[in-house]
Amino acid sequence: MRDSAGISPDFAQTVQGKHYTFGRADRQCNRIAALMAAESTSTTDALEEDPRPDGLRSAKSLVLVNTGNGKGKSSAAFGVMLRALAVDWPVAVMQFVKSGEWKVGEEKMGRQLGVDWLSFGDGFTWDSENLDDDKAHADAGWRAAKALIMAGRHRLVILDELTYLCTWGWIDQADVIATIAGRPEQVNVIVTGRDAPAELVAIADTVTEMTEVKHAYQQGIRAKRGIDY
Repeated sequence: MRDSAGISPDFAQTVQGKHYTFGRADRQCNRIAALMAAESTSTTDALEEDPRPDGLRSAKSLVLVNTGNGKGKSSAAFGVMLRALAVDWPVAVMQFVKSGEWKVGEEKMGRQLGVDWLSFGDGFTWDSENLDDDKAHADAGWRAAKALIMAGRHRLVILDELTYLCTWGWIDQADVIATIAGRPEQVNVIVTGRDAPAELVAIADTVTEMTEVKHAYQQGIRAKRGIDY
């Protein structure tokens, strides 16, 4: 599961007929090349009129999806976690890929602030010695998450990296969609991970796609404690 490190280099040979090289082994990064190939930097004027639509209404809860190949999907979710804690909401985080043995910074602080934090992942799939066990853990994790959502005790539930379990076919995607769509009305849900299923996007209120432009990993820099975990 590469996404825990935010790693997804997307290289291309040419952009607009030009050739650029980046990093070791003359790797090409098409997004950076596109930025460099731009002949001028465009600017926009500051908004003078309120762009928000008229007739805005309140919602009892929301579904947010953070997807895409760029870094920051989980980090954004944990930012919302802090906001929820600030208004005294009960919060739960369910992690489906990251191992509970990693002791990441957000878990340490979340637990100190009273977040119910549950990890069902076993780490990167390429490090696994038994994918069948991983699948069993994934299934158990989803069943626990479903029960927690439907219990309605938490105002915010973060399903971190859940999309992978759906795209890999490790859990019943239809059950995931039905559970989130039929959740208690006060329960807000955030789902993170690449390749969010179209059905999940359809029922979400807000969907953000993180797009990678450049990543330290491409320069041979490993994940940094305090920044990446």
